[in-house]
Amino acid sequence: MPSFRWIAIDGAGVVQRGVMEAANEAEVVGQLQRRGHIPMRAEPAGAGGILRDALSFQFSGGKSLNARDVAAITREVSVMLDAGMDLDRALRFLIETKPAARVQEVMGRIRDKVRGGSPLAAALALEPDSFSKLYIGLVRAGEAGGTLAATLDRLAGLLDKDRKLAATVGSAMIYPAMLMLAAVGSIVLLLTYVLPQFKPLFAQSGVALPGSTQLLLAIGDGTANVLPWLLPLIVVAVLMALQALKYPSMRRARDRALLHVPIVGDLIRTTLAARFTRTLGTLLKNGVPLISALGIVRETLGNLVAEEAIDETIESARGGAGLSKPLAKSDLFPARTIHLLQLGEETAQLGELALKAAEIDEDQVQVTVQRLLALLVPMITITMGMAVASIIVSLMMAMLSLNDIAG
Repeated sequence: MPSFRWIAIDGAGVVQRGVMEAANEAEVVGQLQRRGHIPMRAEPAGAGGILRDALSFQFSGGKSLNARDVAAITREVSVMLDAGMDLDRALRFLIETKPAARVQEVMGRIRDKVRGGSPLAAALALEPDSFSKLYIGLVRAGEAGGTLAATLDRLAGLLDKDRKLAATVGSAMIYPAMLMLAAVGSIVLLLTYVLPQFKPLFAQSGVALPGSTQLLLAIGDGTANVLPWLLPLIVVAVLMALQALKYPSMRRARDRALLHVPIVGDLIRTTLAARFTRTLGTLLKNGVPLISALGIVRETLGNLVAEEAIDETIESARGGAGLSKPLAKSDLFPARTIHLLQLGEETAQLGELALKAAEIDEDQVQVTVQRLLALLVPMITITMGMAVASIIVSLMMAMLSLNDIAG
């Protein structure tokens, strides 16, 4: 009987790994479910399985689905299942109608597994580059409860909300970033190209230039000398920063520092709270136990400080201390979020109130982004104007000095 490597989350929310002998992946998944685990992945053990995976990766080009692909697929499958179509026909429809080759390849492999008797969640678990643990856990809960169509509909809503939340922050920062780039480019152009045009004139006059003009000329010379090395230095600095962030201590320091930046820190906290409550509420509404749900939510936050806070919350919840008290001690989420979670625990409506908290936090993210945008744009504009004005004033003072001598 072949052996299979598996990864699953146990009832305490801890990731477990092991090797099991079974006839196929579906049997492995079934045994793990009977143990009370949430299977994340099951694959053949040994060199044969590794070689097969490597060949599959080579011939498929290592293609995986992006967030937009997954959201669209989830929405379409949920609609087709809700209309009465069986899962095999829904997957075949996706494969036949999607133009993207990567979607056809990934969904083709999933359909082959499903037609071979594997549950959908187990087939998805074999595509970890395309489908997250959260996604697989929700699908597994939907299959177990016989509500796969409704679960996929909620999951599609969750993915859409998460994408909109990220797009709200990312899109709002494009204009200030472009404005900052234009400001820096204008100042560099003045210092390295415009000012040097007047240097021969100043040198021929032999007049002592004003101190501000001398300072600007020196800054321009320095900038012109550094400019050819600037791009390589930036590349090296970015590579060094990325290498440093591979160490947990550096990531922890970065994440903690970002949380304490004025305005930006509040935005990050609110964004984390929205993602946490939206994901937790969706999991709980789909029947996932609290400890297991926290273990899955932890993987979606992307902030080491927040992940450690969730770890402490899991340990505390195991001891019966609940959810809101340990989260309040971490001082990570806004007070309103903690209050709503506490109210949900007291009224046995944690899932519903977590989703309500998510809506409030998402609205607050939009307000904070608008406030940040309203603050950044005038600051950048005023700073750029003052810098350009100071350069022009210094240049005019030097020209007036020349006129005075000529007079």
